[in-house]
Amino acid sequence: MRSFAAVWNSLSNNRIHMKKRVLLTTVIAVAVCVAIFGYKFIDIRKKMAAMKAMRPAPAVVTAAPAHPEVWSSTLSAVGSVESFQGITLRSEIEGRIVRVAFESGARVKAGDVLVELEASTEQAQLQSREATARLSALSLERARDLRRTGSNTQADLDAAEAAEAQAQAAIAEVKSTLAKKRIVAPFDGKLGIRQVNLGQFLNKGDAIVTLESVNPAYVDFALPQQDLPSLKVGLPVVVTMDAYPDREFTGKIEAISPRVTDATRNVRVRAVLPNDDELLAPGAFARVAVQLPDEQHVLVLPATAVVYSPYGDSVYVVIERDGENGAKQLAVEQRFIRTGATRGDQVAIVKGLNPNEQVVTSGQMKLRNGAAISINNSVVPENNPAPTPSES
Repeated sequence: MRSFAAVWNSLSNNRIHMKKRVLLTTVIAVAVCVAIFGYKFIDIRKKMAAMKAMRPAPAVVTAAPAHPEVWSSTLSAVGSVESFQGITLRSEIEGRIVRVAFESGARVKAGDVLVELEASTEQAQLQSREATARLSALSLERARDLRRTGSNTQADLDAAEAAEAQAQAAIAEVKSTLAKKRIVAPFDGKLGIRQVNLGQFLNKGDAIVTLESVNPAYVDFALPQQDLPSLKVGLPVVVTMDAYPDREFTGKIEAISPRVTDATRNVRVRAVLPNDDELLAPGAFARVAVQLPDEQHVLVLPATAVVYSPYGDSVYVVIERDGENGAKQLAVEQRFIRTGATRGDQVAIVKGLNPNEQVVTSGQMKLRNGAAISINNSVVPENNPAPTPSES
């Protein structure tokens, strides 16, 4: 048998060899890991360097200068066109129509007969009362002669005078009824659609036709009560309508209501406009701009230049910055502004810009503060203060 010492030495040698193999394996594994991580680190550094060297192409935008203008201050409102005079003709009494003397849409003069009602009964009554009146006149004349000779009393003369007056009143009553049987135009104007026919029986209050006098025309509109200090009779107004988008109608304020409406806290205003061609039709919707005497110095841009957001309106101003190799590069600077009135395709900038600064007018969606740009104005947004349908 081997001695205990020999066995112990053998075991010790085996442990030493095992530790050497484990250590060698560990060293090799660490070396492999270091090599892999080193390779990856170098690869990532190269990619980062390549990405840093790559710069996005400048965004293509359009731009325009913010040019200064002087705009008259205006108050804007919506209203409706009203007739200078306009009524619906109605029958005052009952009767059957025996004559219709007009056509729909005809022009008439004041006093022109439009409709006649059957009046044979009233004509007979008039003849009877005229005969009574003649007899009363003769009786009165005899009573006066007798009174001058003292052959009758003063009471007889008073009774004769009263009878003659009653006879004349009866004639006037029948004539008034006959006049109502002839319905006439109360003023010059244009008729609407006929609502009656020959032979029709009219009741009291039945509509016959509308009559409108539209030259001049009224435009009624409302403005908030805070605009009251600026309103004065005689201020010029400019009216536009959807029906005539290429036309402006001018007039002036004729009246301002002395009362502010309780429900809306608005004040009603009436403007009068010449309407020789009768394009302003009663009842039509109209946009009204009241021209105030004071003027405002503003910077004007196409409305597309403004970026609207809940936290404020802004524009992108074109600036120059140093690029590679000392070359100048166009970029943008986002700037918050305050807008004013609008006119057609234009908007007034009252704060936040300097005159003639270049401002991006389209392409803002792909921009951020400091982004590089290039300008291409081959196709630009509309910038017309009074656009027409063919231009919009």
